[in-house]
Amino acid sequence: MKVAGLVLAAGAGRRYGMPKALVPWEGTLLVRRAERTLRTAGLDQIHIVVGAQAERVRAAVPGVDLVDNPEWDTGMASSLRAGLGALAAGAADAAVVLLVDMPGITPAAVRRIVAFAAPDALAMGGYENRRSHPVLLGRDHWAGVAASAIGDRGARDYLRTHAHTVRVVPMDDIADDTDLDIPPGPPEEREPEKS
Repeated sequence: MKVAGLVLAAGAGRRYGMPKALVPWEGTLLVRRAERTLRTAGLDQIHIVVGAQAERVRAAVPGVDLVDNPEWDTGMASSLRAGLGALAAGAADAAVVLLVDMPGITPAAVRRIVAFAAPDALAMGGYENRRSHPVLLGRDHWAGVAASAIGDRGARDYLRTHAHTVRVVPMDDIADDTDLDIPPGPPEEREPEKS
């Protein structure tokens, strides 16, 4: 079973104040952390979708397959479509999708969801009573996911309409799905911007 990794890292991070792919986190940029998470989990084929400040993101992850999303400013769905389109040209049977702004997703979480990989698989990480990342999309679903993805909703609508076939894989013990929407700390405690 061939499983590819797909990192959605094209957004401008307007609420954060910069593209989240370029945010330093525990000594490394978030985009590099996501790539290492997938690689450490054993995935060799990794695609990262870039958009805002693409050249800077490209420089941060040399040697990785990058997918340009010229429509990145329309929302996450365009990145998901671009990434799945790039993967469709290869031989992967399934893809693990990560958002660049969830540094608490671990290699162990990726390995746990990869265990359910198949062309017809749909799986999501489970955290108490909510479903989240990582998300596993079998190849049989890529076209349907791409067709239904709009704005910032990504695969959400497709997964909801196929809820009876989505496997929820518990992740509470090995991962944290917190996303970084704004810089940590109150505004007065944040580091001043350099001019």
